[in-house]
Amino acid sequence: MDAGGPRTLISVKRRLLRHPALIAAAAAVIGTLLFANIVAFMRGMDAPWLLAIALVADMLVVGAGIVVAAREVLVAEQRTEASEARLAAIVDSAMDAIITTDEAQNIVLFNRAAEQLFGVGRKEMIGSRLDRLIPARFRGAHHGHIDQFGRTGVTSRRMGDVTTLWALRPGTEEEFPIEASISQALEDDRRYFTVILRDISLRKQAEDALLASQRELRELSARVLEAREDEKARIARELHDELGQLLTALKMDLSWLRERVRDAEMEPKLDEMGRLLDQTVSSTRRISADLRPMMLDDLGLADAASWLVDDFGKRYGIASRIEIDADGGLEHLSKNVSTTIYRAIQESLTNIARHSGARNAWVLLAAQDGSLEVEVEDDGRGMAPEDLAKAGSLGLKGMRERIAYIGGSFEVARAPRGGTRLRIRVPM
Repeated sequence: MDAGGPRTLISVKRRLLRHPALIAAAAAVIGTLLFANIVAFMRGMDAPWLLAIALVADMLVVGAGIVVAAREVLVAEQRTEASEARLAAIVDSAMDAIITTDEAQNIVLFNRAAEQLFGVGRKEMIGSRLDRLIPARFRGAHHGHIDQFGRTGVTSRRMGDVTTLWALRPGTEEEFPIEASISQALEDDRRYFTVILRDISLRKQAEDALLASQRELRELSARVLEAREDEKARIARELHDELGQLLTALKMDLSWLRERVRDAEMEPKLDEMGRLLDQTVSSTRRISADLRPMMLDDLGLADAASWLVDDFGKRYGIASRIEIDADGGLEHLSKNVSTTIYRAIQESLTNIARHSGARNAWVLLAAQDGSLEVEVEDDGRGMAPEDLAKAGSLGLKGMRERIAYIGGSFEVARAPRGGTRLRIRVPM
């Protein structure tokens, strides 16, 4: 303390406890005084001087005790004031706004950060209602939350874990997002609520900008994929129609030539040309189907998925089965949903062939409760969760994004048979 400042009192009890000799001396004095009182009262009026000395000594001891007790009370009050001053300094220097209210939601504490956050002085806010800081549309819900929180007996919790909280600057219509935590305490049988809050406007703007950017990127990716599908469909049609017609014409010309040429040396060559033409026709149909199966547009998802699973089993030698439980619910799917689900099944089967080492594959296609559910499962070596985070797993990432764009959910997990199970659920 400064020389001119208030003097700090030191507890007598603490000072005595620091010196064992003083404790022993005090104990000796108390013992002597007790013995003297006993002797004085036993002698009574036979030794009035002894009785008087004992009474005076008792009064001195009682007076000293009163002085010590009064000093301890002053020390306790001084410590309480110092503690309150330290607490007030801590609260006032906090970077977050701190507001305390009583049970009637009247403000009793409003720190400096709260002044800066709400743009109003504490003198104006002390004693006023907390409703001044809450937008009108949230006040009823806030009172209900406070009443429920008061009844729970929980000392503290975060506020707004699910939704963003909003605050209001008094005297204006300016609202801003906040995050807050609330605590309650009893003092003199009165309940007080303390809220610590901070302005998250910048963070909210950054989160909104990030979400908007992600939404734009997802839409851009969907447009790119849609354009890619259209281009695939165009190339598939040209392969199927124009190149197919040309190859068919070549086969007819080859048949015409074989009928008119009766040369033993040319027969093997003509047969070889026929085989090459048949192989070219088959390759053209396969490439066209891989680009865009015509039956997906002509017959729908159920038939296209059945053909895809059957062709996959024949091509890779993996026993593949598909179960369709739709009851005609797949007939009215949009082109976007049908294409997305078909590509998801195709990508899943391709991953099974490339990475799983499976012997069996199962596909389930079901429509129920207004949603389309797809499961693709194998009995291969399985996929670890960290495999999904690899930079090279673009197929799964692209699949996840396409499913998310149409409002669906995508899950990859360990299958009961030991391999990998992919689950997709999209609104129909």
